[in-house]
Amino acid sequence: MATEVTMDKIVSLCRRRGFVFPSSEIYGGLGSSYDYGHYGVLLKDNVKARWLEAMVRERDDILALDSSIILHPRVWEASGHVGGFTDPLVDCRTCKQRFRADHLADPEHTELHCGKRPSKRPGETPDCDLTEPRHFNLMFRTRVGAVEETGVDVYLRPETAQGIFINFKNVAQLARRKPPFGIAQVGKAFRNEITPGNFIFRTLEFEMMELEYFVPPSDAQQWYEYWVAERLAWHLRYGVREANLRVRPHEADELSHYSSGTSDIEYLYPIGWSELEGIANRGDFDLTQHTNESGTKLEWVDAGTGERFTPHVIEPSLGVNRSMLTFLIDAYDEEVVAERERTVLRLHPRLAPVTVAVLPLITKDAGMVAKAQALRDELRQHLSVEYDESGQIGRRYRRQDEIGTPWALTVDEQSLTDDTITVRDRDSLAQERISIARAREYLLERLGEPWAPPPRTT
Repeated sequence: MATEVTMDKIVSLCRRRGFVFPSSEIYGGLGSSYDYGHYGVLLKDNVKARWLEAMVRERDDILALDSSIILHPRVWEASGHVGGFTDPLVDCRTCKQRFRADHLADPEHTELHCGKRPSKRPGETPDCDLTEPRHFNLMFRTRVGAVEETGVDVYLRPETAQGIFINFKNVAQLARRKPPFGIAQVGKAFRNEITPGNFIFRTLEFEMMELEYFVPPSDAQQWYEYWVAERLAWHLRYGVREANLRVRPHEADELSHYSSGTSDIEYLYPIGWSELEGIANRGDFDLTQHTNESGTKLEWVDAGTGERFTPHVIEPSLGVNRSMLTFLIDAYDEEVVAERERTVLRLHPRLAPVTVAVLPLITKDAGMVAKAQALRDELRQHLSVEYDESGQIGRRYRRQDEIGTPWALTVDEQSLTDDTITVRDRDSLAQERISIARAREYLLERLGEPWAPPPRTT
């Protein structure tokens, strides 16, 4: 029977190995807020780096941007967020919990539980006393100004896209490209979610990786289809199992008023099929809105021919936190090796927080320690390296397995005589000896090889 991956197992591993901690825990915590420990930071950084590689470094048609978290409040009025960025909210007068009304009617939202009887959904027991739905704005409001009386109400951005749209003219003047071209951004966003939960799947504060790809209006549909396929290929490229992914086009009644097409790339989480990434054909709504509200024309003008048009926009949007959670779930495996249970994260080597562990076999042997530390110092100039001399070698291997380290290099007695080391492979557990002098070349070659996740243990 294949390993059953539950959210509890993922939460336990993340806590045990320092990927993710509840925020403000010593004060009782803050709902759906999390702090990322050492390995969580490294994994998130690798997710962002691989996305930026695919979007910017491997292409000639996309530029990077880092816009402000706090924008002029009129930006959010023009975009419709002030008036329309809402969810329907209901409260239970009995248990005092709060729920999204649209989720209550959707059986796929299995995470919703009655506060008094967790085996039931809200509204399914006589004790439930739900209020009528009312709309709730998801943006966090704050004030800018040294003096409260003269301060200005502003918002923490709920998405990074608007910062891209209002910078379209700045970037287009520097891009030296005619559409199609894109602007990519990674950054923090904030949403005052009604029912956040399921670990880091939905949180109040999160990071987004968003691309706004500007195209001639007549080409919008073909580029929409292109980006759906391209983004699906990216998830597969970094090891998400194809059986756990699907593309779900939105029905007509699900589409935003400005969208002529939206598709979700969904993943089969322990909580069921849910959105991993969304790709939307936003038309010219955003550039037109900001043109009308700001008085600045956000359009493409060809200086040579005089041709001008307002580009249409294709938007792939992916959460860093949710992507990280997906990789963790898909990589998680349990097996029995030599009559001992082993938990392992079979992460793609270019996503793993640590690329290689360097381990002296006998930590009290000065010669082994010195040779291992010298190897660590050489490799860390090129790779993410962890040196570990704490505990028995088997336990050290298990620790590295649980954080997803693809390779471990062990310095032993033979290393002192012939300058060779043992390389242990995380997935196959195969071991081979190579010369210390070849270690960097060997690892870089392995990193460059195609990689696919092995089947989960049965």
